[in-house]
Amino acid sequence: MIIVLILMSFGIGIGWFLHKHKKFIKITSELTNWAIYLLLFLLGLSVGTNDEILNNFDEIGYQSIIITVFAVMGSVLVSWLCFTLFFKKDER
Repeated sequence: MIIVLILMSFGIGIGWFLHKHKKFIKITSELTNWAIYLLLFLLGLSVGTNDEILNNFDEIGYQSIIITVFAVMGSVLVSWLCFTLFFKKDER
C-alpha cells in the first residue's frame, strides 16, 4: 500500500508541474484510457480462468442485477432529493 501512495504522490507532483502543457495532458489521457482497457482485459482473463466464478456465474449474475437495480434506484432517489432541496427554485 505504501508503494501505491508513493507512486500517486509522485504522479501528482509531476502533474502539478506539467499541468499547463496541453500535449502532455492529451498524451496522459490517451495512455490512461489504454491502461484501463488493458486492466479490464486482464480482469476478464482472470475471471475466465477462475472455475469457481464460472460455475456460479448464474447466481452471481442474478445478484449483480439486483445490486445494480437498487444502486441505480438509490442514485436516482438521492439525486432527486438533492435537486429538490438545493437546486429547485422556490415556486410559491
